[in-house]
Amino acid sequence: MIATINSRLETLADEPTAVILRRFFKTGPGEYGEGDRFRGIRVPELRKLCKEFRHAGVEVISELLDSPWHEDRMLALLLLIERYRASDERGRESLYDYYCNRTDRINNWDLVDVTCPHIVGRHLETRNRSPLYRFAGSPSLWERRIAIVSTAYFIRQGDFRDAIALAEQLLADPEELLHKATGWMLREVGKRNQPTLEAFLDRFATVMPRTALRYAIERLPEAQRLVYLKRR
Repeated sequence: MIATINSRLETLADEPTAVILRRFFKTGPGEYGEGDRFRGIRVPELRKLCKEFRHAGVEVISELLDSPWHEDRMLALLLLIERYRASDERGRESLYDYYCNRTDRINNWDLVDVTCPHIVGRHLETRNRSPLYRFAGSPSLWERRIAIVSTAYFIRQGDFRDAIALAEQLLADPEELLHKATGWMLREVGKRNQPTLEAFLDRFATVMPRTALRYAIERLPEAQRLVYLKRR
């Protein structure tokens, strides 16, 4: 199966698109995606491949995840989500562990955002969530992003506690990609429960990174946004 998948990926490759993606995902020297390689395949095409090869086993997923190509790793993670959904509880535990042990290959923000709510967030919904707080304290930017973005799953269920607690823990993070992710999750909280967002902002608006604050207040009325921005 892996040979067939590789052949399809090579056929779908498009260099003009790859040029755009390399620029968009900051692959230049010193940038967060330095050295990442792109075939030039958009996510909708990868989702089609995922449907076609949804029965791929972990050995195929592992080979794709080890690839130097960004799109191969994305396909691996999409296949992992499909396998997680189709598995029993024992299988899901194993796949969750696999995901958490391969974070070195989940090494750009799109790979994190598309996948972690559906595996990490979903898995921890009814379990101890301390792994998120360990990730939030990691030296890895991508593990810290997994920590906050995984709470998207809880937020959709109306559970905001960990999003709020992790947002507080990550307030002093030096990375703008974390500021954006934290503000995004806070905005998602506010869409469902504005008083919870306001309570957080009333405590922390004066010390939040400006990017996180702007993302968090995006859906508030303009007058209210201006009040929080002036506090900052």
